[in-house]
This record gives sequence, structure tokens and C-alpha cells, in this order.
Amino acid sequence: MEPSHDRSQPVPSRRPSRRAFLAGAASAGALAWVPVFRVTPASAQATSAPPPGFPSSIAVYQQAYQNWAGMIVIDDVWTCAPASAEDVVTLANWAHANGYRLRPKGMSHNWSPILLPAGNTGAGYVLVDTTQHLTSVSVTAGTPATVTAQAGITMDALTTALAAAGCGLGAIPAPGDITLGGGLAINAHGSAIPANGETPLAGQTYGSLSNLILSLTAVVWSSAQGAYALKSFQRGDPDIRAFLAHLGRAFVTRVTLQVAASQNLRCQSWVDISAADLFAPPASAGSNSLASYADGAGRVEAIWFPFTATPWLKVWSVAPSKPALSIAVSGPYNYSFTNSVTTAENTFFDQVAAGDTAGTPAFEGTAMALVDTGLVFTGTWDIWSQWQNVLLYVKPTTVRIVEAGFAVITARANIQQVVSDFYAQYTSRLNYYAGLGDYPMNGPVEIRVTGLDHPADVAATGAQSPILSSVRPRPDRPDWDVAVWLDMGTLPVTSGFSQFYADMESWIWSHYSGSYATVRPEWSKAWACTASGPWTSAPLLAGTIPAAVSAGQASGDGWAAAVAILARYDPGSVFSNPFLDALLG
Repeated sequence: MEPSHDRSQPVPSRRPSRRAFLAGAASAGALAWVPVFRVTPASAQATSAPPPGFPSSIAVYQQAYQNWAGMIVIDDVWTCAPASAEDVVTLANWAHANGYRLRPKGMSHNWSPILLPAGNTGAGYVLVDTTQHLTSVSVTAGTPATVTAQAGITMDALTTALAAAGCGLGAIPAPGDITLGGGLAINAHGSAIPANGETPLAGQTYGSLSNLILSLTAVVWSSAQGAYALKSFQRGDPDIRAFLAHLGRAFVTRVTLQVAASQNLRCQSWVDISAADLFAPPASAGSNSLASYADGAGRVEAIWFPFTATPWLKVWSVAPSKPALSIAVSGPYNYSFTNSVTTAENTFFDQVAAGDTAGTPAFEGTAMALVDTGLVFTGTWDIWSQWQNVLLYVKPTTVRIVEAGFAVITARANIQQVVSDFYAQYTSRLNYYAGLGDYPMNGPVEIRVTGLDHPADVAATGAQSPILSSVRPRPDRPDWDVAVWLDMGTLPVTSGFSQFYADMESWIWSHYSGSYATVRPEWSKAWACTASGPWTSAPLLAGTIPAAVSAGQASGDGWAAAVAILARYDPGSVFSNPFLDALLG
């Protein structure tokens, strides 16, 4: 869990130093810049007048905002924490009447500018913190069981409640410090496909969390009332298609998800399989290929540090009883060595921040050696427990990197081809830049595999498909049944990383196309990259990405339909920002 902070004492507004950001976040917050201060309207430290006519029943204060990688930092945004969904309705009607906009704020564990873009001062906006009060949860038995929770609950709290009730999720994101609402907005995911011979449990799906939604409640414009109001959408309602993954263009207050029975999982870590074997071309791939592990266990993740020979491969498998060689664990976050920083790493971070990246190859070897020794010294190379204890492993104290991410939709038989082609291209670009004396990438590549968001997996009559989900099925390509997630990480102060991302993204869009596969962005990560930075490519934002979302879908069931639905329920664009205006305009 994150350390608690005394919010009663104002702290001077300041931007993070590069060293404090890079190193401090991974050392239990000792040096990290954390947006903890709160300044009330009456305080002499307030930097601007409070929003006019703000509802007196809801406290408003200035607070700093910073996203996960620190690429978006706003020192003093007016913020509030509604006590109920009805308070959010009050806020929406106030904002509409006063020319303000509201941005739902969870744990800020996000890279993309869907809350507010970089350079925004916060003027004309109020952040609505859902994490303080909108956190209720209840589990209902049934076949399948269901959980109803408010949007501000964290995955840590949600998974704890589910596990206590004997329920579970088939796959989840690795960090528990994200909110349910935030995760559903960008259709967060884990890593799972059915293993060979595996029968899914009732209520289980293998796509994103968004496909578990049975119903949701959102604050929307009511033409009948001439005001914003709460409205519930059932999974069979055609309009829910745009809310299941809305990219922050809506305010969902509560959801009901279908869930499965709890499962025990085993997680084995392998660090002795060469990258050449794990990512081998299909023609030469053997039993140590990524696809073979995915077929055998269904749940895999490869973490590969550039310039190293052997990745960290995690393989999860269903194991009702503890295997003889496994070590039982009683809680999550068992890889402690990934959530702290060594002296050698701090030294490297300082060098990168100063513009010196020549030590990157050596540092990558050090990073992988830390994994090798860490698994041994912590006894975590083979662990077993209830599902959440082995699926949650990223804590807020880990190093804050930026990641570009894409979902490649393809056939299960093509998994190895996808990863092999990517590995060859990524390695080629690394070597090209190294030949120039440049090392723009110093974080890991992460590869995961999931199923797609099939409405047939949902226990609801006439279940609708999430239009904006990165893993929405293509009706014209029923043979495409999996998504291979490709994430590329680096420290956000590394020179040249944006151009490297642009190079790789251009290749990804062109290579995984046609009869082989298709591509969609991983919404929470970096995409639409140019040398100027992520989310800056006008052709991708205005053309390629909307076309990719719409490709293969029925008429009236693509990008334009989602945009129209979201606009109809928020005609005043109260729940938007300049970036979303451009993307979803």
C-alpha cells in the first residue's frame, strides 16, 4: 500500500527534480515528488481565485497533479472529492452553468493525456477525486457471482473483497494502485488465454476488464430534465457500447461486474531461456517459445531488458493444490527486488538525466542480474497462492518509466510470428541507434497475451460490444482470437526516446496489417508518436487510429458511433479536455 500522508499541512508547490523523480519514486517515496498538499480557497497560498459559485456542500481545494511517469505535471489544480454520486451530478450541473470542465481523477497511474494534457494549467477545470469516498463494494453470490463497486475503489481493495468472498478474476493488471473506474475507462487487462484443454469458469473472460461489465451508472445529460443526472445502462443497451471503454470522455460512478469462482495459481519464473529461443521465428521455434508456454499454461508475460540475452519469463498456471516445489505466499507484491533502487541504478539514472546514455548496455545487464539474484534470495522463482497474490506485483515504489503500448490482434496460431517479428525489429532499431552512439531505450519490453472482448462471454441477453476496446473482436475475422500486447519502456528523461517510439510505431502499424493482423493502441500508454513526443501525430490521431477501431465492424458500429454516443450524453463537453476534443471530435 502507498504510505499515508498528512494532508492537513500545506506543502509548497514545486515540480520534481529529475533525480527525485527517477530515484525517489523507487525508494519508498523518500525523495519522490508526490502531489500531497492541499490549499483551501481562503489560504494565502492559493494561486488563483476559486471556481465561481462552486457548490457550497462540496469542499474545493488546490492540489498538485502528476501522472505516473511525471510527463504531465500541474502544480495547483482546483480539486474536490464528492461524497456521493449525487454530488457528481451537482458538480456537473455547476460546471455546465459556469463554463467549467470536470476530470475524473483516480490514482493517476496513467501515461496518456486523457485526464489533462501536458502544458495545461488547470484553468477552467476541476479534478474530481473519486478515491476518497466513491469506494463502496459488495459481492453477490450467483452463477456467475457479481460485484458492484463504485469507480474510486482501487484494484487492491476490489481484489481483497472478491477473494474474501471466494470469488476471483481471471486476469488483472499487475499494479493494485489503479482505480476500477480508471481501469475500465481504458479497458485495462492482464495476461490470459485459455490453456490447452482449459474450460473457463462461469463468469470468466479472457479479454479486458471492460468485458466483465453487466451494468454501469454514469452522469449524463438528460434532455427531459434539461440537466445532468444519473443514468443506469444495462449491458444489452446499445448506448453502453461507448461507455464500456470511454477514454475519460464520460464519468462512470458505479459498475456491476460478473466474476468467477476463486482460483489458486502457480507462478513460475524462468531466467535461463534465451531471447533467441523465446522469440524464435515459428519455423525454428521449439518447446521454449513464448507461444508454447502460452498454449501450455495460458498465462504468460515476458520481460526483456534491451541488450540482454535472457528475459524474465513468468508463467501462471491453474493449480488447485500447492505443487510440491512451489512456495506458498500469503499476500501480493512478492518481488520486492523490483520495487526498490540500488546505488548502481541511482548512478545510472543521474547519468541519463544529464544526457549521458552510454552506460545503457551495462545497466541492462545489471537490471537483469538483479532479477536473477532477487528471485533466488526472496525465494520467489516458483510461488503459489490465491489468484490475486500471484497476479499483483507492481507497487507504487517501482521506477517510473514511460511506456509505448499496442495490441496486435491476430490468430492464436500467429502468436510466435508476432513476437518474433517484433523482437527482430526492436533489436534492429536498438543496434541502429547504438551504432550512432545513441541509447534511447533503457527500460524493459513487456509482452503479454490475452483473449478478446467477446460479448458471448457476458452473462447478459443481447450483450453489446465495447466499441473503443483495444481488444474488440473483428466480426469479419473470427479467426483472430487473441491480442499480443507489446510494451516498450524507458526513463522519461532519456534523450531520443520519442523518435525511437515513432520509428517502432510506424513499423508496427505497417507490419501488422492486412491478412496477418491488425493493431490498436493501448490507451493508457504512449501512442501516436513523433519526434516531438507521444500523442502528437495528427495523421494517426485523426485517421489511422479511428480507422483501426472501425475496421471490420458493422456500419454504425465503429469510431464515429462511439463519438456520437458520448457527445449525445455530454453535449456540453463537461467531461472532456483539449486532447480528447481533438481525438474524439
